[in-house]
Amino acid sequence: MVEQLRRTVRPEPSPVQPPAAPKLFVFLLTHQFSMIAFAAALEPLRIANRLARGRLYAWRLVAETAEPARCSNGAAVSVDGPLDAAPRDATVLVCGGLEVQKAASKPVLTWLRRQARLGSRMGALCTGAHVLARAGLLEGRRCTIHWENRAAFAEEFEDVEITNRVYEIDGDRLTCAGGAAAADMMLALIGDEHGPDFARLVADQMIVGSMRGAAEEQRLSAPARLGTRHPRLVTIIKRMEAHIEEPVSPSDLAEGAGMSTRQLERLFRRYLNKSPKRYYMELRLQRARGLLLQTDMSVIAVALASGFTSSAHFSKCYRDQFGRTPYHERGAAEPEERA
Repeated sequence: MVEQLRRTVRPEPSPVQPPAAPKLFVFLLTHQFSMIAFAAALEPLRIANRLARGRLYAWRLVAETAEPARCSNGAAVSVDGPLDAAPRDATVLVCGGLEVQKAASKPVLTWLRRQARLGSRMGALCTGAHVLARAGLLEGRRCTIHWENRAAFAEEFEDVEITNRVYEIDGDRLTCAGGAAAADMMLALIGDEHGPDFARLVADQMIVGSMRGAAEEQRLSAPARLGTRHPRLVTIIKRMEAHIEEPVSPSDLAEGAGMSTRQLERLFRRYLNKSPKRYYMELRLQRARGLLLQTDMSVIAVALASGFTSSAHFSKCYRDQFGRTPYHERGAAEPEERA
């Protein structure tokens, strides 16, 4: 029995040989950066070094100033220094999070452009893709960003191909959706450099059940999010999500699903406890809220992008849903109050 077990147990991959010089990653910690995305990107590098019994990777933490960087959960992380030149073969990763608009300051954008000109591989975690795009470093490239920020990103950067995948590696541009997706991207990089067996060994140390590929989608499937696998309901909701700016009428939704309007109403009441009209309205208002908080678009532009043709109607619906007007959401005065 012991001999049989010895024959069936697969030996662990041999540790890789450390290079003469470790590969350097420079993490730019922006204001209100995401701790989970940062840790998920950094820890695979540390574990890889431990398993290799040497320095495969090195890292440096920088911020706009030498002060500790504050992440979105309130913790402060000490940095190695302010923005300075990194070696040509470094990989620069912009760690984004909340208030990404503030992160794209002139000094940060100038530094990123300089690093790109020097030949650094450029990447971003979570909303860091917004900062790279502001710097003009994603034009003509494929990238991804956290699903909550995808609509706002698409509105602002029309020349950048945005996807809903967990991560994207397009040449020397690396982006991931944040959260656990940062680990998926780093494991993919480790696998490319040191082989898939070694990457799986790193994943095992992280208690990662499976390594997601770049082609996998960020969000749970529609059935998982809705808690139902009713095929017609899932199809209708996907159509709603795809037509926020130009909403589809209930009758057209019903006809497209091969049912009557009354059947459509009963379907939503049974599985979601709300009418199709109410559900659709909430989808559009969630889109509007994201655009208000994450872009500089005017309120009327946000209204139009969310399927509202009247700013007054948009403001009323928004207030009914969130308890404040679109202007107050941004901390601005109502138009009539600014005269």
